[in-house]
Amino acid sequence: MPRIHDLCARIQNGFRARLQTMAVPETKMNLAITNILYKEGFLTSVTRGNHLAPDATFTPTTPSNIATRRLWLQLKYKENQPALNAMSVVSKPSKKVTYTVNEMKNLASGRRAKFISPLQPGEIAIMNTNRGVMDLQEAIEKNVGGEILCRVN
Repeated sequence: MPRIHDLCARIQNGFRARLQTMAVPETKMNLAITNILYKEGFLTSVTRGNHLAPDATFTPTTPSNIATRRLWLQLKYKENQPALNAMSVVSKPSKKVTYTVNEMKNLASGRRAKFISPLQPGEIAIMNTNRGVMDLQEAIEKNVGGEILCRVN
């Protein structure tokens, strides 16, 4: 399974270095998380490419080119300030953090759930459920629990 902490560190370091575009390894998990960040307005675009640049035309990922495939992220800035301030890992390989729907509702409504502090305004949590990777609000709407991967503000 791809490590979430690597993606969190790469994206956070990219924003701190004021990069316009950056590349992360192309995995299904990385694609799902970056699509959520794009949908929530933290990224300007997500495109596939190789290790050199984004693709001009569609190139399928095959066993022969899988090592060079990357996701190219265009980072978003508002008034010269990064749209993403912090991206921290919640669930680690040594300690998986899973929540039921009721515990997720507590977290979203500003109450503490287990040992995780509540979400602040403008902050999202990304979850891995049995219906795929989604943000906390979408998981509550679909009434599914799961593992909280990371939180973003």
